[in-house]
Amino acid sequence: MIEEKVAKELDYSTQQITSKFTDYTYTVNTYVPNGKVREGGFPVLYVLDGSSYFHLVKEAVRLQSRNAPKTGVLPAVVVGIGHGEDMHERRFFDFTGQAETYTYPARFKGKGHEKHGGAENFSRFLEEELKPSIQAQFPVNMQHEALFGHSLAGYFVLWQLFHHQASFQRYIAISPSIWWNEHELFSYASKFLKERPFAYEKLFIGVGELETFMVDDAQQIANKLQKIMDISFYEALEENHASIVPTVMSRAIRFVNKK
Repeated sequence: MIEEKVAKELDYSTQQITSKFTDYTYTVNTYVPNGKVREGGFPVLYVLDGSSYFHLVKEAVRLQSRNAPKTGVLPAVVVGIGHGEDMHERRFFDFTGQAETYTYPARFKGKGHEKHGGAENFSRFLEEELKPSIQAQFPVNMQHEALFGHSLAGYFVLWQLFHHQASFQRYIAISPSIWWNEHELFSYASKFLKERPFAYEKLFIGVGELETFMVDDAQQIANKLQKIMDISFYEALEENHASIVPTVMSRAIRFVNKK
């Protein structure tokens, strides 16, 4: 079910989309560039945790695409996918893969979340409900779609790549929570590498120097995947988990626009 309202005097529209797969209603903000539509349609960038990052990413795309010949960034449709007031709990469900058991690091001191393992249904929401809706409403290029996520959403970006590789052509994982559930993403990465001699998708991984163990995790998974795909790994000096996204976003957008 889709309810739409246009944000008056703003450069984006807002929809409430209820998914039959996740039984949840998401707030979806969509920015569409002004001007002539490119042949084949606009690239489209899907932004997880849209309530936090949609406006930042939208502006980074809009400003850089104003001088595309120099930046290499094309005008693009930006789609932000946001949760409601229960965001903190719900994202731990939507963004984590299904597993027989879930183990939290000692630093959580025994505290956790009630529900996990909703990634497959969230992926179906993206593929079977959200993307068809965006493709029907706006002139987008279905061969130039990117997925962005930070932290636990960065984990989901990698999970999506490993489980449904062809669903997007570009992936952006910033400070991905590779530590989740005893680093299960490493085993997914190993299986992914065994099954594919080459991957045409592009992957940008960014992490802040001050994120300690997350830097090593991100570097390890980038080293594994660079054997079969085009990867850019970037460690931003003097940046932490909260400051990393605005620091690297422009670099990430330029990378996914690279031919």
